[in-house]
Amino acid sequence: MTTSPWTDWDHIVKLDPDKTLAEGETFEDVCETGTDALEIGGTLDMTQEKMQRVIDACAKYDVPLYQEPSNPAVVVDDDDLDGYLVPVVLNAGDIAWATGFHKEWVKSSDVNWDRTTTEAYIIMNPDASVAELTSADCDQSPEDVAAYAEVAEQMYGQEIVYVEYSGMYGDPDAVEAAADALEEATLFYGGGIHDYDSARTMAERADTIIVGDLVHDEGVEAVRETVEAAQDAKAAAPESV
Repeated sequence: MTTSPWTDWDHIVKLDPDKTLAEGETFEDVCETGTDALEIGGTLDMTQEKMQRVIDACAKYDVPLYQEPSNPAVVVDDDDLDGYLVPVVLNAGDIAWATGFHKEWVKSSDVNWDRTTTEAYIIMNPDASVAELTSADCDQSPEDVAAYAEVAEQMYGQEIVYVEYSGMYGDPDAVEAAADALEEATLFYGGGIHDYDSARTMAERADTIIVGDLVHDEGVEAVRETVEAAQDAKAAAPESV
C-alpha cells in the first residue's frame, strides 16, 4: 500500500496568489524555510494566471508543490505540480462547496484522480472570507468537530481532515477532539499561527500545521520559527504502538 506524502508532513506554507510576499523576500526564501510542502490557493480574486505565476516561481525548488483550487475555473494543468488538494467543506451552508463545484469540475475536465485528493474542511471562524463565501455554520463545539472528523473519515473515506480557523487562532480543545476522533486520516490545522508557541500548541494536536498569512505579513524568519515548533512537537511526541 502506497503511503500518502502528507502523512510525513509536519508543516505546510499556504501561498495566496492574490497577496505579495514580505518586502525583499522571494519564493526561494520561502522554499528554504524547512517547510514540508507548499499549497497554492486562496479564497478571493483567484485566477488561473495568478495561480500559474506562483506555481512557476516555486516549481524550480525541491519542495512538494500542490494546488488548492477554490473552484474549477482556477485549476491549473501543470506537470510541475505534485498534485491537487481540493476542499470539501463539511459545514458549508452552500452545497456548491460540498459537491457542486466538484460536479462541475468533473463535467468540464478530465480529472486526473491519481493526482487529486480532497480535504474535508471544517471551517470555524465566522468572520473569515471563506466562512462567508461558503455560508459555513461555524458554531461548532469540540464535540461537533470530533463528529465531523469521524464522519469525514469513516463515512466519506477522507484521507485529510482540515480544521480551518482562517485568520484567527483556534480552540486547541476542538483540534484535540478532532485528533482523538481520527484513526488514520491526517489532521491539518490552519489559522492564527504567528510564533513558536502558537505553532507548538497546535502541532502537539494536529498532524500538520499550516501557515498562510504569516508568510505574507511577517516573512520567512517567522515561518522558520513555526517549522521548528512543528518539528519539536513531533520529536517530543510519544511513539505510537
